[in-house]
Amino acid sequence: MAFVDTFDFEILKNESEKLVVEELGRQLDVRKGPICRCETCVVDMAAMALNAVKPLYRVSLLGTQYAAQAMSESSYAKSLKDSVTKAIDRVRKNPAHD
Repeated sequence: MAFVDTFDFEILKNESEKLVVEELGRQLDVRKGPICRCETCVVDMAAMALNAVKPLYRVSLLGTQYAAQAMSESSYAKSLKDSVTKAIDRVRKNPAHD
């Protein structure tokens, strides 16, 4: 039996994914100008932002509270917002398609 079959890794979640997707949605809602919102570009934006922020992994619901607390800290919130902004700008300038 393979190692990954022995344990339930489905319970391992990165809360920063949810936070990045929510922030990405907020920023795209208010952004003006030409920004591609196709699935490829939006997922690229999310991936770039996630690569730049500190991950917030959890294995229980208590971990969700930890993530909420981290988000309330101004330094993490600013980092997340800045990372999303930079990702949107980068993909806008260089979309993955013609």
